[in-house]
Amino acid sequence: MIKKFGTTFGLIIGVFSIFGSFIFEGGSLRALFILSSLIIVFGGTFSAVIIGFGLDKFSNIYKLIQLAYFPKTYNIEKLINTFVELSMKARREGILSIERDLKKFEYLFPRKMTKFALDGTDAESLQILAQLELKAMQERHFSNIQIFTKMGGYAPTMGIIGTVMGLIITLANAGTDPNVLIQSIATAFIATLWGVFSANLLWLPIGDRLKRCHLEEKNMMEISLEAVLTLQSGEIPSIMKARLVGMLPQRDQQGRLAA
Repeated sequence: MIKKFGTTFGLIIGVFSIFGSFIFEGGSLRALFILSSLIIVFGGTFSAVIIGFGLDKFSNIYKLIQLAYFPKTYNIEKLINTFVELSMKARREGILSIERDLKKFEYLFPRKMTKFALDGTDAESLQILAQLELKAMQERHFSNIQIFTKMGGYAPTMGIIGTVMGLIITLANAGTDPNVLIQSIATAFIATLWGVFSANLLWLPIGDRLKRCHLEEKNMMEISLEAVLTLQSGEIPSIMKARLVGMLPQRDQQGRLAA
């Protein structure tokens, strides 16, 4: 649960730390939410993404944000145990006997690779198929990640543009009431605040979270491929489990998976 909602928790802490300290020092939320600054920063950032990546990619941003904050989790322990169970059954009844048990896999990739192996696909062809799918997945994921990396660069620049525009307006009104000028200067720098804030607490962290989601899916696929190859070669279940557990971080190897 902590792992799944960690991104949301981090965002809450960041917002509370930045805006909370601002209010604590005597500021007001009304001073932060200036419509013109928000339009320049977020509108300018989104328009840059549309120009650079296309409207079709931009339309997927909401789904990608949702994926980053509520990522899909992979139960690697259950996946390994399922392969070990199938390996034991294959040694008793033959490898074709496990075909009706493919529904035990929660994820498409291990189910598909195991089906290929049962259909008689050789080990080299299995590896080629898996590598092609891994490559396609990586290119797709990295293309999505790049959107947020770019947004992390666009947003501060848009904030500076908003600040410059605000200062131009301020200077154009020089000679009027000093209190008005002071308020105009403060308003101008709000755009920079939103640009830096959105880059460092929204867009760049989302890109980093999507990278982690990619690595977790890649890990699941690599373990599944190794398991299928081991199953196909007829290795004993204990050797299969040792090989799969060996692909995990040390802290997981020392846990119940290695038992």
